[in-house]
Amino acid sequence: MRKVKPAGWFPLLNGLFLILFSFLCVYPFVYVLALSFNEGLDAQRGGIFFYPRVFSLENYVTIFKNPDLVNSYWITIYRVVVGTVVSLGLTAVTSFALSRDTLPFRRTFNWIIFIPMYFSGGLIPYYIVLNNLGLTNNLLVYVVPLLMSSFNIILMRTFMKSLPESLFESARLDGASEFQLFRRIAFPLSGPVLATIALFTAVMHWNDWYTGMVFVFEKTLWPASTLLLNILRSSEIANYVNPKMFMGAGLARKHVVTPESLKMAMLITTTAPVLVIYPFLQRYFVKGVMIGSLKG
Repeated sequence: MRKVKPAGWFPLLNGLFLILFSFLCVYPFVYVLALSFNEGLDAQRGGIFFYPRVFSLENYVTIFKNPDLVNSYWITIYRVVVGTVVSLGLTAVTSFALSRDTLPFRRTFNWIIFIPMYFSGGLIPYYIVLNNLGLTNNLLVYVVPLLMSSFNIILMRTFMKSLPESLFESARLDGASEFQLFRRIAFPLSGPVLATIALFTAVMHWNDWYTGMVFVFEKTLWPASTLLLNILRSSEIANYVNPKMFMGAGLARKHVVTPESLKMAMLITTTAPVLVIYPFLQRYFVKGVMIGSLKG
């Protein structure tokens, strides 16, 4: 019988390293979460590391009572839902057309989509185009310019091209049109890639602060990520809440918020939805990327 050598210290050290690395990744979120659920005045004393010392929901109540902050979240939800659904539909239709060898000038269209992945006109020409189209300072600027992604199209095109051609030939013999081939065969079979692209697009829309900061001038049209960035970079948090809630004028309240505690609560409300949704789509995410990139 062959004698198995002991594994040594490497598995133990490797496990300890991974535990330490995971802790360093998770702890900042735990710290912010604890501060967001702690009473604002008490949090200024310090000493909060893992859990709130004086539990309070006043920070979140203050956020969702303010019309400006609530409006920014509605704008974010609007762009995530509309942008993801419309982008997914256009990407699927375009990818199916490019995956068909019978499409005229297919190679030309592929190059037109491929080149923008590596070259762009720059910020100034991009701004001029959006301004001439009337998209600056407009809610449509969050959706229209981001409807198509070269990477997403290539990913889905590669997957659809890997589908067995016999499925489409059988449907054509039964009199199916090209649109019926897409609707009844290609689209239903593309579930993993669709879930992957939906996750890519939704997270991009949810986290995008740049579009609002550069192309939108009215604060009432800012999404939550842009508003949060502006608040974190300045002391303007006091402008978004009732001043009586702060120190000095609000000491009679049982729970008193502070600008710092409100920042922590806004960080949580901005990042938590992605962290909650991602685990449910993770298996589709991994499967879709692998199938879409390796098959072809």
